[in-house]
Amino acid sequence: MTTTALYDVPGPQARRRHLIYGVAATAVILGLLAWFVYLLFDTHQFTAQKWDPFTYKGIQELLLRGLGNTLKAFAFAAVLSLALGGVLATARLSEHRPVRWIATLLVEFFRAMPVLVMIFFVFVALKVQPLPALVTGLTLYNGSVLAEVFRTGVNSVERGQREAAYSLGMHKTQVMTFVLVPQALRAMLPTIISQLVVALKDTSLGFLITYEEFLHAGKLIASNLDYGLPFIPVVMIISPIYIGMCMILSWLAHWAARRQRRSPKTEAVEVADAEPGTLLPGAGAHHP
Repeated sequence: MTTTALYDVPGPQARRRHLIYGVAATAVILGLLAWFVYLLFDTHQFTAQKWDPFTYKGIQELLLRGLGNTLKAFAFAAVLSLALGGVLATARLSEHRPVRWIATLLVEFFRAMPVLVMIFFVFVALKVQPLPALVTGLTLYNGSVLAEVFRTGVNSVERGQREAAYSLGMHKTQVMTFVLVPQALRAMLPTIISQLVVALKDTSLGFLITYEEFLHAGKLIASNLDYGLPFIPVVMIISPIYIGMCMILSWLAHWAARRQRRSPKTEAVEVADAEPGTLLPGAGAHHP
């Protein structure tokens, strides 16, 4: 049996060289980590004054309240973004040209606008509370992005599926609801969840408009002189929690992708061979 390789198999000298490179890279990384830890100790980032505040009940409640506000803003923004994306995608797929033009203009405008600009505009110009301003900005941006995801997903379904549904007498709403969307959803799900990760991270922009979310709570603690300005400890507490929440959503995206690949719509079923002389259904029927 002949094995074809797409690359040259490294010889003894190449393997030795790769080993040296790997050891050197590991040593450099460990050295940088040690230097970073040394800087933290040298700047007194691990003193009791900077870490004791996190043992106080009031500080813990402040962080938990901020985390709850972050999750609340994300929940509102996620639901509204999905709804807005569905509406804009439906409009972009409309057979009426003016509807398509208006939807395209809205999608391209909100996708091009920075999220922070939209949040500030709603907060300052419309004079609304921080939570509605944050949710509105996140919804307009992420909803327009999801609209393109939905439209692309529906258009990716084979044209024959659409034509077969129309040939059965189904109208456009039925074709979209029962044929195109269910098939497109499986392909779109990982991208949808990835966009929700973006929405979750962008909730941190709320601290710029005084919304009391997780980052805003951390800023209040880090800027307190009584605690020795514990900026680094706050970052070391808040960052892993943000990363953990985003990793959970990212894990859902990867899980959805794996489930899509290994869960086919139908499975093969073994069928026994027909006995000699067995007629197929209807084979013995007499037609006038």
